[in-house]
Amino acid sequence: MIIRSLMLRHGGLALPRATTPFRASQWRRCLATDAPTHHAADSSGQTPPSLESKSQEDSSEDPTVAQWNFFQHQKAHTSSLGGVPEPQYKPFMLLANPPRPHDITLELLLASQSHLGHATSLWNPANAKYIFGIRGDHDPIHIISLDVTAAHLRRACKVVQGVAAKGGLILFVGTRRDQARCVVRAAELAKGCHLFDKWTPGTLTNGQQILGRCKKKAVNEVDEEVVGFEPQLKYSSAVKPDLVVCLNPLENYTLLHECGIHNIPTIGIIDTDANPTWVTYPIPANDDSLRCVQVIAGALGRAGEEGQAQRLARAQAGHVDYAATHGLEMPTKDEFDSAKRAQRGISEHDEDAEDDELLFEATSDPADEDDMFAKPSNNIFAKTEDGLLANTVDASRSKQAPDAARQVQASPQTEAVIDGLTDVEAEDEQLGTLAAEDMELLSAKREENVDVVSGPSAPKTGSE
Repeated sequence: MIIRSLMLRHGGLALPRATTPFRASQWRRCLATDAPTHHAADSSGQTPPSLESKSQEDSSEDPTVAQWNFFQHQKAHTSSLGGVPEPQYKPFMLLANPPRPHDITLELLLASQSHLGHATSLWNPANAKYIFGIRGDHDPIHIISLDVTAAHLRRACKVVQGVAAKGGLILFVGTRRDQARCVVRAAELAKGCHLFDKWTPGTLTNGQQILGRCKKKAVNEVDEEVVGFEPQLKYSSAVKPDLVVCLNPLENYTLLHECGIHNIPTIGIIDTDANPTWVTYPIPANDDSLRCVQVIAGALGRAGEEGQAQRLARAQAGHVDYAATHGLEMPTKDEFDSAKRAQRGISEHDEDAEDDELLFEATSDPADEDDMFAKPSNNIFAKTEDGLLANTVDASRSKQAPDAARQVQASPQTEAVIDGLTDVEAEDEQLGTLAAEDMELLSAKREENVDVVSGPSAPKTGSE
């Protein structure tokens, strides 16, 4: 009965069709009988094949079943292989974690649109060796070979790493609107300088005038400041970079020209419309793609970081294979000692000023009348147009002399009078309440230390 229900529900799908021809009535009668199988013997004396054996034979010969079994076998053995693709491009990661030189691949350059050039009508024939082909019918553009881009980028990274390892100064320049962050990040990694604003013509050729007021300092091989060179630094010329990385050469032709005059090597991103002879180490790529520029700047910055790490490691081990003196001579012992004393004096002066300020704030008792004018005052009393006295204080001097503030700590009546000298309406009332002793001290101090402007209507010194 169970076999009958299975046959009715699924029909020929559950069991394969038999290859040997036999009547349907016999099939139904065989399935419907309740007699045991050992009594259902054929009259010829041969036992008919069982249903399971027929099903196995038929299934082994069916190609669909064989394919299904092979698929299940392959699925069981290869289900753990492969991976789930995820989106890899995150714009902020190019600044937070720039790629290293060994991370530069053709896939990364292709995803960064480094291969897209300008229109064929704008191309520079000197870039023919960098061009892979042309794409488009109506507005064709040149396609840059990514193999050439990767090779030139790796070569530029080697140059940056070598300059940084020798203690050279690297300048990163990118004057377009969106290149500021990647330029600053690359300079930070390579411990160099950056410029994301307009280049001032004459910065290299006339650096003594343009950069003459910049602060200069001398450092040793581990980037620690060395004192004693201050007299020589006043008359020394501005330091020029040892390598310049320009991310947009078309807008910085003046910079590249000045670098050529001073024999400063340059690295630049050269698009199909730029002249590759402007720079020493060209990198053929798309300079209009911000992602491409960030990839190249990040790789160069990482190369500079590796070079700086190598230099510091050798310097700490005592191996210094470069000498960048910049025309400076070792200071004498007297110059070194004087620089040390000057530096120590400045630090002590700052500490004393802080202590005096804290002491003045902590003092709450008023000073005695004899000590009110112990030191010359910084207050200048001048006559105004209305004939009244106005107190004009030199702010720059009052900040440097905290003792001058103690002179106003007199009796409460004197403080009220001095604070109210600039009030026109309350002047007569305040002068009337002034004590005789305080008035004499104030008048004597004005005659000794302050030049009073005389006029036809001089202010009164007492109440009438």
